Amino acid sequence: MKDQRSEDLKMQQHSVQSGGEESTTITALRVDVAGLSDVGQKRLNNEDSLGYDLDTNIFVVCDGMGGLAAGEVASGTAVERTLQIYKELCHQEKDVEKRLHSAIVGANEAVWSMAQQDLKLRGMGTTLVAACVLEHKVLIGNVGDSRAYLLRDGDCLQITEDHSYAAEQMRRGATGVSLRLKQLITRAIGVDAKVTPDFFTVNLEPEDIVLLTTDGLTRYADADKLAEQVYTHSDLDEICRRLIAIAHAGGAEDNVTCLLLRVR
Repeated sequence: MKDQRSEDLKMQQHSVQSGGEESTTITALRVDVAGLSDVGQKRLNNEDSLGYDLDTNIFVVCDGMGGLAAGEVASGTAVERTLQIYKELCHQEKDVEKRLHSAIVGANEAVWSMAQQDLKLRGMGTTLVAACVLEHKVLIGNVGDSRAYLLRDGDCLQITEDHSYAAEQMRRGATGVSLRLKQLITRAIGVDAKVTPDFFTVNLEPEDIVLLTTDGLTRYADADKLAEQVYTHSDLDEICRRLIAIAHAGGAEDNVTCLLLRVR
């Protein structure tokens, strides 16, 4: 299996400042989608959120943080506002990256504003990973360490780069990051008045699968393990259940969420 980016996937990266299976049609490709979120074994509440809009082909996963109910508020608000703003801009902004950028910035502003107005929510935030399907391409936007993967022809490729202390240290060649620091993220929605998402574009082919997921799954499964489950089953709902089961087999110390898109 492939764990590194390859030229044949024709992927471009650039930064910009600032449940149940369903289907939708995009030009010559059809998209099937299924998602599942699970509280895990250690947490009392689920601070993950997922959502999608088949009319505009946008799909979002968020992993909230902040304690008590604040994480749930942050992730739920981020998903809702991203979907809403993206849809509102569909007839105003033709550039899909600008549209998604505006939606993510708007989500950040909403979470930040709520935290400033309510002391109980102060310090809340959330990761965000979003996929926008347009014709034969998918645009991925991310903030934090929730990830997007592309699965094609038996291979699994991580599209996004984690915004975490551990990932940044590894990119600098460092080793031996402590477990506590591994969980420290360097960017998040709602923790500051401004946010800088990363964007990636991938050309899609029939039978490609895009996986959006939180670190509640990826801490227990590398690309090979993800591919093993995805390619062992054809039903997207069943694949979601199998992916969640991987986390439970490892102890499921965090909430676990996955959202699968398959084009055909």
